[in-house]
Amino acid sequence: MNRAGPDQPDRAYDVVLFGATGFVGALTAEYLARHAPEGLRWAVAGRDTAKLERLRERLTGLDPRCATLPLLRADVADPASLRELADHARVVATTVGPYLEYGEALVAACADAGTDYVDLTGEPEFVDLMYLRHDARARERGARLVHACGFDSVPHDLGAYFTVRQLPKGVPLRVDGFVRSNATFSGGTFASALNQFGRARQMVAAHQERRRHEPRLVGRAAYAPTGAPRYAKEIGAWALPMPTIDPQVVQRSARALERYGPDFRYRHYAAVRTLPVALGGTLGVAALFAAAQVPAARRWLGGRVKPGEGPDEARRARSWFSVRFVGEGGGRRVFTEVAGGDPGYGETAKILAESAMCLAQDELPDTAGQVTTATAMGDALIERLRAAGITFRVAAER
Repeated sequence: MNRAGPDQPDRAYDVVLFGATGFVGALTAEYLARHAPEGLRWAVAGRDTAKLERLRERLTGLDPRCATLPLLRADVADPASLRELADHARVVATTVGPYLEYGEALVAACADAGTDYVDLTGEPEFVDLMYLRHDARARERGARLVHACGFDSVPHDLGAYFTVRQLPKGVPLRVDGFVRSNATFSGGTFASALNQFGRARQMVAAHQERRRHEPRLVGRAAYAPTGAPRYAKEIGAWALPMPTIDPQVVQRSARALERYGPDFRYRHYAAVRTLPVALGGTLGVAALFAAAQVPAARRWLGGRVKPGEGPDEARRARSWFSVRFVGEGGGRRVFTEVAGGDPGYGETAKILAESAMCLAQDELPDTAGQVTTATAMGDALIERLRAAGITFRVAAER
């Protein structure tokens, strides 16, 4: 099996960052410039060579070694350039979205080349379609296709995994995740959300088609139902179900790993302190969903915050996130937390870079095809993120 893992040294680059001149792409490149270990062969890629050269100049100010950083031209409109990119890399990390519009050609190229792939998508339809179209080829070639390697969905996927590991084995488990943050949405996240809300029928159809093709679990169950809004006494806040990809990712990890037990349930919420804020948030999401059904309104909203735009460094420095998990099973109850800084930009760039380096350098489980971060990287990525300043902790046990 031809795979681009640590035992496959015949590629020119360990990690290639595609979309490096965009807002989050540049933050990811800066993180790599500061934290890539000696000997990591990495490169940046994009469609505009002049922008790549300016980025390299900026990175050289962070680390003089970046003066010779390779610049690779690749364009989503040129599939041949993406195939060449995948052929020369062990891992490709991409920030080029919305992925439903721009992402498939690179997924296909990596699956064919046996190259590991990571992205920042939070688009369920894209993930389901990539499973249907490219999982089999990726398995054949030994490529690991790992979607949602940013704030969507690593803190939630690895947080649920971390929580499960604190609970007894072989018993039914229940985990709830509660998200809090003071950060603003990125332009890319907002564009992806609008696109999803406007394609509700297509999203459901892709999900149903995937379910028809996925292997059925035998002797185990793993599900992620949408919870009802409620006051959650266990965390002292109102809990609102979040319409994100995160619970689907957690469910897929639970399906793949027996450590989640014979019967696993996960629910995902936004946590807010007061009822007026809870009501306002619910009405806001409903209004955005309604507006996204009208093409003219969707275009207008999409022009307010464009992909590639984001807040300045001072605003990012004030931003934070916390995900509290409540896990129960086998007569035990555990409270855990995953927490960090600015989720939409700084921590997302960090998580993407560390995920790519983890796939390129660490000893990992033998997986292939479309896999989650918990399935592909699990403990190794948790340790990397802890070392990089993201908290994984047990808050209390009963």
